[in-house]
Amino acid sequence: MKKLSKRALSGLVFVSVLIFAILFSKISFISLFFVLMIFCLYEFQKMIKLKSVFPYLIGTQLFIFGNILNVEDLPSITIYEYVGVLLFLTIFISFASILLAKKEDVISHLGKIFLTIIYIVVPFTLMVQIPFLNTDYNYVNTTILGVFILIWTSDTFAFLIGKNFGKHKLLERISPNKTIEGFIGGMVFTFIASFVLAKFFTTLSLDRWVVIAGIVSIFGVLGDLIESMFKRQAGVKDSSNFIPGHGGFLDRFDSVIFAAPFIFIYLQVAQ
Repeated sequence: MKKLSKRALSGLVFVSVLIFAILFSKISFISLFFVLMIFCLYEFQKMIKLKSVFPYLIGTQLFIFGNILNVEDLPSITIYEYVGVLLFLTIFISFASILLAKKEDVISHLGKIFLTIIYIVVPFTLMVQIPFLNTDYNYVNTTILGVFILIWTSDTFAFLIGKNFGKHKLLERISPNKTIEGFIGGMVFTFIASFVLAKFFTTLSLDRWVVIAGIVSIFGVLGDLIESMFKRQAGVKDSSNFIPGHGGFLDRFDSVIFAAPFIFIYLQVAQ
């Protein structure tokens, strides 16, 4: 009971801080997510045994580049400019970093840096752009809040339905507790939640919320499975113990960091 109350309390604090930062201002939102990215970088580098400051340097540069225009109330840059700068900085700094690696570790070192950038830095950089993807490039907090509500809906109902009705394993060798029934149940309730969001968060139309719900349902689960695979190979249960009863920040963001780039691309194209 004590363990359960600690888990509930820490979860409530985490969600409250997240919602407050999103609703308070774009500065609080961007600042919090920069801190969260740094924590996730730390957890993932520890998990894959990568000792390097370069992912932090690349992450900071890309994050600043991606958000300085939004902070200054200037039009957002295009997806093509994002891709170009992401590729240039990632390739240049990653290859520069191998000069500090041991000769026999060059390939492994470079591969881990690329993996860290693609898995953590790029999703967080794009995630923070999601509330600015509208015709006026204004900060619309309901867009990113809606994304998290869909993520939480998918995770919650997938767990509840899988626990009570799940009989067929989804991918047992990676995540023994996930079931096909849970996946389908989570998807159904996520689509239901998208209809509710469309009624109250009217900045996006119903069809866009439904598409985002589909992205969250599929790619969110993939993100969860991929992080489970990394943890299994690392021989750890959680990415860290920063959040009592919940593990680490990466454990809480594994779904959204995988879904965010696809949501970003969809909203960019759909404008």
